[in-house]
Amino acid sequence: MDELTATVLIPAFNEEESIAATVKAAQSISGVRQVIVVDDGSDDQTSEQARKAGAHVIKTEKNLGKGGALNRGLPLVKGDYLLLLDADLGATAAEGKKLLAAVVKGQADLVIGRFPTGQKKSGLGFLLFFAQSIIRKFTGLSLSAPLSGQRALNQRARQALGGKFEEGFGVEVAMIIDLARKGLVIKEIPVVMAHRKTKRDFSGFRHRGRQFLHVCAVVVKRLLQVEK
Repeated sequence: MDELTATVLIPAFNEEESIAATVKAAQSISGVRQVIVVDDGSDDQTSEQARKAGAHVIKTEKNLGKGGALNRGLPLVKGDYLLLLDADLGATAAEGKKLLAAVVKGQADLVIGRFPTGQKKSGLGFLLFFAQSIIRKFTGLSLSAPLSGQRALNQRARQALGGKFEEGFGVEVAMIIDLARKGLVIKEIPVVMAHRKTKRDFSGFRHRGRQFLHVCAVVVKRLLQVEK
């Protein structure tokens, strides 16, 4: 993979404790030539820690949501492949090499990282089931980790998405539906990654509720597209 190049794109919101380790782990992946961190309106030291670790940092003035943050970083993406990673993976971000290797070998256009059993974020049971059901309805695919943000894409997948991700927190579900509809190959592979669980507090429930609403918006938008 030495002759191939990849960009790692990491959306981050208040991740000052883990972002440096995540960036360094991403930099260690063979073929990675740049790591871009989009600080999505954080009010802590996320930007500073990411910059010190060697990432190219973009900071938004307000929180745009995951899809919006990813879109801010897309114009700077270079290379043959794009690797998307969550900011709180820490040292386990190095497992992204498995996703990148799978897409480089041509196993799929979009490769999704499936966390070890029992490692999914707490409180996402209903949302996960909902996402799985919706994706099965639209595409016929049965995926176990449709909400995983750990993904590798080739040029074909990026072009099929029109050079832009769905805004907000429905980005993962929208990506799967849109690529599957266009006949691209999507595959899940196991990765030994770990990240911080969503807390069962007001902030955690608010985030999950917001994510659910955004996934619903994705569904409505694509139902309207079908009717047209």
